[in-house]
Amino acid sequence: MTTSNAGRTRASRRRRPALLAAMATLTVAGATAVPVLALADGEAGHPVTTLEEGFTAAAAEYGVPRQVLLALAYQESAWETRAGQHSTDGGYGPMHLTDVTPAMMVAGEAGAAGRGDVAKLAAAPALHTLQAAARLTGLSAEELRNDPAANIRGGAALLASYQKAATGTTPSSPGDWYAAVARYSQSTRRRGAAAFADRVFAVVRKGTHRTTADGQRVILRGDGAVRPATGQLDALHLKAEEIPHAECPATVACSFVPASPANGQVSNRPANGIRIDSIVIHDVEGSYDSAVAAFQKAGSAAAHYVMRSSDGAVTQMVPTKDLAFHSGNYSTNMHSVGIEHEGFAAHGATWYTEAQYQATAEMVKYLAARFDIPLDRQHILGHDNVPGPKSSFVAEMHWDPGPSWDWDHFMSLLGAHTGRHGVGPVGSVVTIAPGFQDNQQTTEICPPDDPTGATTACTRSLQPANFVPLHTEPGATAPLFGDQAIHSGTAGTDRINDWGGRASAGQQFVVAGQDGDWTAIWYSGAKVWFYNPHGRNTTQTCGVKVIKAAGASPVAVYGTGYPDADEYPAGLSPSAQAPLGMYTIPAGQAYVATRPPDRTDDFFPSGGTVVAGGKSMYTVQYNHRVALVYASDVTAQDG
Repeated sequence: MTTSNAGRTRASRRRRPALLAAMATLTVAGATAVPVLALADGEAGHPVTTLEEGFTAAAAEYGVPRQVLLALAYQESAWETRAGQHSTDGGYGPMHLTDVTPAMMVAGEAGAAGRGDVAKLAAAPALHTLQAAARLTGLSAEELRNDPAANIRGGAALLASYQKAATGTTPSSPGDWYAAVARYSQSTRRRGAAAFADRVFAVVRKGTHRTTADGQRVILRGDGAVRPATGQLDALHLKAEEIPHAECPATVACSFVPASPANGQVSNRPANGIRIDSIVIHDVEGSYDSAVAAFQKAGSAAAHYVMRSSDGAVTQMVPTKDLAFHSGNYSTNMHSVGIEHEGFAAHGATWYTEAQYQATAEMVKYLAARFDIPLDRQHILGHDNVPGPKSSFVAEMHWDPGPSWDWDHFMSLLGAHTGRHGVGPVGSVVTIAPGFQDNQQTTEICPPDDPTGATTACTRSLQPANFVPLHTEPGATAPLFGDQAIHSGTAGTDRINDWGGRASAGQQFVVAGQDGDWTAIWYSGAKVWFYNPHGRNTTQTCGVKVIKAAGASPVAVYGTGYPDADEYPAGLSPSAQAPLGMYTIPAGQAYVATRPPDRTDDFFPSGGTVVAGGKSMYTVQYNHRVALVYASDVTAQDG
């Protein structure tokens, strides 16, 4: 079975909450044999052959209580080594020593492709604990990245240095290491540092155990007698900012826990002129608690809100006035609010509960009323609808919340009702409306698509879905459309993460042809077909803007909307953008604009500068994702 690029890139960019969720769902297992690994030598010259020996040696070398070191590493990595590989938030090894590069900020949820200030974004000391560990230990950065025992030594050295700086000593009592553990979080905020330390000491007191991916059994025996010296937090002189009031409707249970400041930017939207015009729906690929914990760590993504599956409880993590790094596209981050949902896209129907749908609907209606956001699918997007900020990242963009998010039901909770089913003539506009429960589609789930580990072999199943599959010709046996970014001229697949050949409920397109029970639309620069007998999968749509190429040449398509370089004030590094090279709007094709054209803009948090450009861009429903085109390149008419 062909595996799309989307599958490979999704696996490579899986977020830390997926790993933390695996930690949370482990069951008690019997003791297992521990394989011998070629790790570094211990302090006394004896070979360190297991992770447990590595923790023992490092604890003795730096005077850190072993259980504190183990509990800290458990919170950071679940004791996984990932030799030479960094997590999506730039952390290496069991101790999650960070070394975030500009390239990571470009490819991560900050979506900083083309930004002139990306080096500054990546320069925060909290994102470079690996370099600090190298200075303390004399070990090379390469050793700290690749050798688990060296990585553990580096983490122990950091922890010891933090404790000495706070109290002047390295005490023997585990509870007296509270200040060091809190500082290890790299949080600049008192509440965030305390929350991290409290989680670590909860593991110290309760204990835990697991078998790592490379087969090592690690055990931390709990000690309920440990009493964390929480008063040590004062020695860190952290900002004790007033806890913001959670921005939530009265109808949901809501609390505020601050995300790491490194995972977003302080702003003053929309008062400073940065519009908030969309809401992006995500799933965590993990548990509720894992997302809240991960978003508090420097270098990770962060959303404005996290929604729990079981009861719809909400944790706000970023004020709506501020930017959160949630979508993988800085332009989208500037203008949106991100809402994460506990769950896994490959098992969405079992995680997306009615309580979660209803709480999210209440949240979206509240936000839409505050920021004048229309309650339609042109403004309420999935993460899978966000464009890539540059050509090389389009294939890597996330596909959550996936085919199992019931857009039909969710939009009905928002009061957006489906119109009369049908399809108009060529040139008219349709809204995709296949329903959900009765819209049974075959999808294939493979192990890389499922971070729970429940999928051990590629499995095809027929299940409710929120999309219609798109074919290259009018017929069920015709090849599925393969998006240019992930298939390079080959056919699409029914792999669950292959977003390229799907039109989802609520998306709007221009009719390009009809052939019996089949309807064609303009999509991704091509004419594609879907089964639509008597218009049962669409509704006829009026009152929208339809854009076409203004001349005979194809129109360039973009993923961001920055001003031209000469429109930036002196002293600010202009952001650059280039067309998404695999996409154009050919002459003769037509696409639906999701909103009136907006002026290009950019934001610089140092000084709070907003740069407004002189040009405007339409956001259009280009394929499964939206895209941007310059208003001067197209003509617009009512559809």
